[in-house]
Amino acid sequence: MVVGRFAPTPSGRMHLGNIYAMLFAWAKSRKFGGEIVLRIEDLDKLRCPRSNAEILIDDLYWLGLDWDKGPYFQSERIEIYKKYIEILKQKRVTFPCFCSRGELHIANAPHTNDGIYRYPGTCRNLTKEQIAIKSFWRSPALRVRVDDRVICFEDEHYGIQKSVLDKNSGDFIVCRSDGVYAYHLSVVVDDAIMGVTEIVRGSDLLGSVPVQLYLYELFEFERPSYCHIPLFKVADGRRLAKRDGDLDMGTLRKKYSAEDIIGYIAWQVGFIDKWEKMNKSEFLSVFEIDKLPMNDIVLNYNFDL
Repeated sequence: MVVGRFAPTPSGRMHLGNIYAMLFAWAKSRKFGGEIVLRIEDLDKLRCPRSNAEILIDDLYWLGLDWDKGPYFQSERIEIYKKYIEILKQKRVTFPCFCSRGELHIANAPHTNDGIYRYPGTCRNLTKEQIAIKSFWRSPALRVRVDDRVICFEDEHYGIQKSVLDKNSGDFIVCRSDGVYAYHLSVVVDDAIMGVTEIVRGSDLLGSVPVQLYLYELFEFERPSYCHIPLFKVADGRRLAKRDGDLDMGTLRKKYSAEDIIGYIAWQVGFIDKWEKMNKSEFLSVFEIDKLPMNDIVLNYNFDL
């Protein structure tokens, strides 16, 4: 059976881009009679209070985007992540890292055009004595050591992808210095345990797949399939962000119905020729991933939205 998921981070009110991604994850699974898991990615409790999660869940209900299992809260799954950290330690692929984010940014130019920094390996070969001294002054993060293996996968929308781990990703964090488990670890463990077979999300996360597939390999999990979708952007080229309050659900719900919003998304991605009301079943009837463009989608503001 196909099992998709919603995996929102409640760091602020959902915006139109988040809704678009959720709608596509829902439609992709429902198109094939699949199930949906709702998982709230709230490991960073300071940024993601439970009140935000409650609003997010209410917004999904209002939109009519239903799910079959959950909601699960990552903040309640700490012991599970701890178990898998121990597996990585037993495999001798982890090392403590004492570098601050600022130090890493000073040492490295952005590795790719989108400003991603590749870890230069500063702490990967520290001696036990050096680790003991540094630990006195600072709590370390925990990184996974990578090698020169090539990770290949086929994205349903963007096609064949290939990455050399040490050149393109570098050693990556699985637990932050403050004890918060990192995104790569928690998302892989949860998707595997929850039986997720396909992952639909924004193209900004396409570059995270090789690292996550390496974790799937280390944990001996079965790989899911991936479908990354182009991002929504505004006219000046910015992608929508919660911190900017761009077209968030608080604003949208005051002015429009759920059918207005679903119909607008269908129009913007090219599923229909003009903006019109559309319920989720009608959206499902026109849903075709193959119609999506490869480039990010600049929102059309020639109307009252």
